[in-house]
Amino acid sequence: MNESVSLKSKIVYIVFAVLTVVLLWLGDEGKQPIVYLGTELQHSIGLIDSESALVLQESLARYGTVANTPSYVVNRGSYRVDLVYTADEKDSVLELWEQGDKIAAWPINNREEELSAEFTLSKDAKALQFRINYSGNGALVIKKLTFTPGSLFYTDTYFMILVVLALYLLGWKCFMEDSVRLSQEQLLDYGVIIGAALLATTPLMQTYLYNGDDLCYHLARLEGLKDGILDGQIPVNILPEGLQNNGYLNAMYPYLFLYIGAFLRICRVSLSLSYKTIIVLANLGTAVCTYVAVKSMVRERRCVLLAVVLYTLMPYRFTNILHRGDLGETLALIFWPMVIAGLYHVVMGERKKWYYLVIGFSGALQSHILSAAYVAAFCVFTALFYCVRIVREKRYVEIGKAAGLSLLLNAWYLAPFLVYYFKEDLNKEVLRWSGYFEQSINPSNLTQSLSLYNKQYFSLGFALIGCLGIGIVYLLIERRERKKGMDSFLAYLLVSGIVFTFLCTGYFPSRALMDNAFFHNIATMLQFPWRFLGPACACLLFVGAAGLAHSKLLAPCKNAVLALLIGLNLLIIVTVPTDNIHMPYKNAQALASKGHETKLGTSVGLFYPHEWRLIDAVDEKLTTSVVISDLNKIVVQDFRKKGTKAAISYTATDSDAYIELPIQSYLGYRAQDENGKRVELIRGDGGRIRFSVNGDGALHQIYVRYGPIPGFVVADIVSALTLLVLLWRSAAGRAVWQRVTAKRARQEGSEHET
Repeated sequence: MNESVSLKSKIVYIVFAVLTVVLLWLGDEGKQPIVYLGTELQHSIGLIDSESALVLQESLARYGTVANTPSYVVNRGSYRVDLVYTADEKDSVLELWEQGDKIAAWPINNREEELSAEFTLSKDAKALQFRINYSGNGALVIKKLTFTPGSLFYTDTYFMILVVLALYLLGWKCFMEDSVRLSQEQLLDYGVIIGAALLATTPLMQTYLYNGDDLCYHLARLEGLKDGILDGQIPVNILPEGLQNNGYLNAMYPYLFLYIGAFLRICRVSLSLSYKTIIVLANLGTAVCTYVAVKSMVRERRCVLLAVVLYTLMPYRFTNILHRGDLGETLALIFWPMVIAGLYHVVMGERKKWYYLVIGFSGALQSHILSAAYVAAFCVFTALFYCVRIVREKRYVEIGKAAGLSLLLNAWYLAPFLVYYFKEDLNKEVLRWSGYFEQSINPSNLTQSLSLYNKQYFSLGFALIGCLGIGIVYLLIERRERKKGMDSFLAYLLVSGIVFTFLCTGYFPSRALMDNAFFHNIATMLQFPWRFLGPACACLLFVGAAGLAHSKLLAPCKNAVLALLIGLNLLIIVTVPTDNIHMPYKNAQALASKGHETKLGTSVGLFYPHEWRLIDAVDEKLTTSVVISDLNKIVVQDFRKKGTKAAISYTATDSDAYIELPIQSYLGYRAQDENGKRVELIRGDGGRIRFSVNGDGALHQIYVRYGPIPGFVVADIVSALTLLVLLWRSAAGRAVWQRVTAKRARQEGSEHET
């Protein structure tokens, strides 16, 4: 029972909430200009004077772009640029570029010492950059460049204020209202879950965005998903502004959870904070799913909480988040505990919890295709291993329910993925760039947890090695007799975890097996053997938690084992490197900070990889302009493109000529003329959309758009209806349970009175 909270405590609580909001508001950097001294601009030539200005002289015998800013991901709106300089001669220019196109230019007047120009972006910029084009004549001294927003660069502070207020309201509901009563056990459980998630987030609690191998791609997906939503696509199959506004296929990489970040980007939250928010929620989701999954199999709370800490803070997760920047696998790791718990309940546990498997598989599928393939393979192998038991106890009913419901819920994503994978002429072979075996890890690294200089943790870590030891003690030393029930499943997980770990190492003969065509095909598709570390860690986690809960041999020292494992795992957080720059502000006078600048994606940028492009869509063939086959026979009057929609007006004198639009010709694009008549689209050079012109000499308009595709719409409806039915049944079941509980309470009250 919670004691009543005094009025004084409530007032103090409100004061702290108001104070937090005020401090956040005072620290808003969104309206601050980004300022560079001359030497802080990116440059390869020039001299530095005593005032940190960049000096360019005619004797350098160089002209053209000599200095530039990083590339920014900037929201549409009004901005201003100021350049402080001295110039001996004219003809030098300050230029504004976006995705390789010059969109504005301002001459540097040699009779003045400051240039100030305002400009407006009609749409969000993906790679906005200022460049200084030096004429090569006379001296040019660049003293300072200032980039100022008309209102705000981003709304991060206001988003954080809303988050803080929501947390304060939640705290008020849980601790200040007498109607809500949390037991000490609940407080401890929730505290450990939130604490583990916060600890996992601490490496990202920096004013800047830490770079990773694949981060630029996931930022491009996040930004493109926002553009796709604004384009009217739900779900978003095409990133309309990708590949220099040509469009990039999005349906091949799961993106459900990226909608969170895309919505924040629509609300003008910075790209950096939008991405970090997804990671924070991934950490929280990992802790919650681990808690729910392990608790369904292990009744001892201490061991459940141990599993939460060990899995949320395991080394491999930090490798994915920090070094690899692999958002997909980071999200997929959330659901491995649900997969394992679901398999247990399907083959021998509580039948009614078969939906755990649906949650686990669906979550992995909506996060990372390869992880979903791992999950599917593990599920199939487990079903085969326990096939006798499944048939004997007729558990194939639950398996059928799980498989059917998973397909129905995910039909909206699977339909476009499968259609594009098998019917579209995509560049898929570039996915097989890895030889697989050279990525194997040394077994000596499996215990790696202390590394001040290397952020790669391709290891199990001390704590999960400890779980392996607990499993061996419990299953092989204590329980030597024939194992039944959960013990047999734990033994299966123990062996699976060891096998998965072995597959990661150089002792597995992957190099020799590469001569086998079947193995070569599978291995190169998987790319990296250390992907098996995810399922290996999940398997050993359950073995350690359940083994410690059931072991009689370890019972006398259980608290010591818990403390040791948690302590070893916490060392990972202490030693996860971030950056040697502990002070975010590079120049207090300039008001530019590493955090403020990089919130606009300057340290990472956006990148669209070659996989899932059309075969001919190489960078050298991309263009942002209309391409016509014969300049003498075709005149383009106007061309407009917005998202996945485009319109072009032309006149032509030869029907054998053609026009190519700067749009990638993915399946689903269609066109019609001014009379509503269908226009046939074919694939042109560089993967562009091509159509034959009408050579009657009259003015014609062609309208191009993407979708809707009937088969995809049907799949969307199926998934939506399935979800609605599940929500309805869940609400109905909850109402029935509440009535039963209320009736039982009344009966108990009557019996007590009697």
